Amino acid sequence: MADTTQDYTPGSHPDLPPPSSEVGVIGWLRHNLFATPLDWALTILAVYLIYVLVVPALDWMLFSADWAGETRDDCSREGACWVFARVWSKVFIYGRYPVEELWRVNLTFIIQFVGLAALMIPGVPYKKWTGIFLLIPYPIIAFFLLYGGAFGLEPVETSLWGGLMVTLVIAEVGIVASLPIGIVLALGRRSKMPIIRAICVAFIELWRGVPLITVLFMASVMFPLFMPEGVNFDKLLRALIGVAMFSAAYMAEVVRGGLQAIPKGQYEAAQALGLSYPKVMTFIVLPQALKLVIPGIVNTFIGLFKDTTLVLIIGLFDLLGVVQLAATNPDWLGFAVEGYVVAAVGFWIFCFAMSRYSMYMERKLETGHKR
Repeated sequence: MADTTQDYTPGSHPDLPPPSSEVGVIGWLRHNLFATPLDWALTILAVYLIYVLVVPALDWMLFSADWAGETRDDCSREGACWVFARVWSKVFIYGRYPVEELWRVNLTFIIQFVGLAALMIPGVPYKKWTGIFLLIPYPIIAFFLLYGGAFGLEPVETSLWGGLMVTLVIAEVGIVASLPIGIVLALGRRSKMPIIRAICVAFIELWRGVPLITVLFMASVMFPLFMPEGVNFDKLLRALIGVAMFSAAYMAEVVRGGLQAIPKGQYEAAQALGLSYPKVMTFIVLPQALKLVIPGIVNTFIGLFKDTTLVLIIGLFDLLGVVQLAATNPDWLGFAVEGYVVAAVGFWIFCFAMSRYSMYMERKLETGHKR
């Protein structure tokens, strides 16, 4: 029979288990919520605010809400009328895009979703070729699918685009274009050539010195006045260029912060190996700099995604724009709150997803910078 007695030196006592009040749920509550009199007061206040604010909000959104029906008469008005959101759901997503052509929009975003999933999910092979496909062939495919005019597809003017589709198009083009342009601007601002450095500094400070709403207004109203007669750019294209340039200026400063965080010894070691400037930046400096500023990069992306709502000023109806448009419909007056909740939830889902993925990338690429 095994000896179950504990070995201990003379004069000492065996370790005893911690009190039940110090471990488990009770222990967590004591240490985190009720450790001091101030913690008691703040916890009680938080519970009271939850009871006063959260409980009625949940009752309005879920328990007393109306979910089924086709008209406003099916809403009791005791809670939220999600019938409004369901009836207008296609407009919220596609705008006035022709119903018979919606398969083109769906196919475009399905291809994109599958490609992004292949890039983000660990263990999926051919990530390099997937990335190349999303950067080069996919934008061309997306253009012909969404706009049409070739391969037997009926053309759909961008004036008919709207809703979540426009929000995603503007945000994705801005994100994809702003990162490489921002990297070039950041490198140019640190260049030893005065002309290159002056051009990059002037570009960055010019675009950062004006609000995005001014940029969009100038791109939509003033820019065509400087074009030759008969030459005109699509309104959506002008907005895409303005958003990309605006975001690239902010991205340049984020990347420049990462470049300045790299120790000088990294540059000197790379030069001692005989590497040229492009190789130093491509293989040594930029990978480290971009890894350090992942939070700043994603923060800029999230800000850009939310700023897409400003395109309403130039007549483009993004998700928030079509929600406001639907709320002014005579048959659905009085349901603006439900529309704003739908828009808020939609923006939160995409922004939260970007934030969580950036945290995953930080953990994956962390190589000893934390202390």
